[in-house]
Amino acid sequence: MAVRSADNPDSLRGEGLDFVVMDEAAYIMPEAWIEAIRPALSDRLGRALFISTPRGRNWFWDIHRKGGAEPDWSSFTYPTSANPFMPKGEIEAARAELPEIIFRQEYLAEFVDSEGMVFRRVHDAAILQPLEQPLDGHQYSAGVDVAAAVDYTVITVLDVNTREMVALDRFNRVDYPVLEDRIAAAYAKWNMIGMVVEANSIGQGVIDHLHNRGMNIIPFTTTNTSKHGIIQSLQSAFEHGQIKILDNPVLVGELLSFESKKTTSGNFTYSAPEGQHDDCVMSLALAWYALDRAQPVILFGA
Repeated sequence: MAVRSADNPDSLRGEGLDFVVMDEAAYIMPEAWIEAIRPALSDRLGRALFISTPRGRNWFWDIHRKGGAEPDWSSFTYPTSANPFMPKGEIEAARAELPEIIFRQEYLAEFVDSEGMVFRRVHDAAILQPLEQPLDGHQYSAGVDVAAAVDYTVITVLDVNTREMVALDRFNRVDYPVLEDRIAAAYAKWNMIGMVVEANSIGQGVIDHLHNRGMNIIPFTTTNTSKHGIIQSLQSAFEHGQIKILDNPVLVGELLSFESKKTTSGNFTYSAPEGQHDDCVMSLALAWYALDRAQPVILFGA
């Protein structure tokens, strides 16, 4: 008996096998099964057991469909509720907090094809008009997607108390000093307790200059992993009615066209369709993220 990692499929090559258990098979590269494990089972007419949470309709989905359709294959599906030690309240709490697609996959063990449109119930949330001035006793934070060249810099301001969107500033083709002045002006106007600014590309230089102005700036480095996290959080907020946004046609259009695509490795990437923008989406995602990072300050009345 041996336990091995499937990160490098070539390391699995070798002697014949009697029985193999592939744990979290949906997250293993298909080459591990096709090129290494399956041939090794032939030597001894061995068997294989695939255990996994679904991960979209990838190669594990293809394997699962063989059960009942081809000889010598059987498939079984068990939701989390089948576990007698799992409290029902925990499952219901997860249902209320997670995006529907994630809950169906992780708790109902469903093979969900989540490629395509990311945000739902956008029109239900897009019911607000911009505020002209801050409300007395309210605190604000923002997310800023800083852009160069043809893309847009977008500042999204949220009310920390109500978690509602109150302002959107979208502009491009300005010199860096003008860009920084515009961000600083929004920060001052809304008496912000904090602002999350993307640190990629020119962002870090902008962040350094804003720090020098005494502003509470929280850098955010966008990677596939970090982007997935903030987009999923915003996705959940829309699905559970936790957010209200401005009825702005550019913002709504970007949200409705924003899409996910599955890579050859089974992961998902998020972006606007080719030739379109997602600056408003990213700014809103950063602003939603900022609500939990820029902690409110207790205000006392006179």
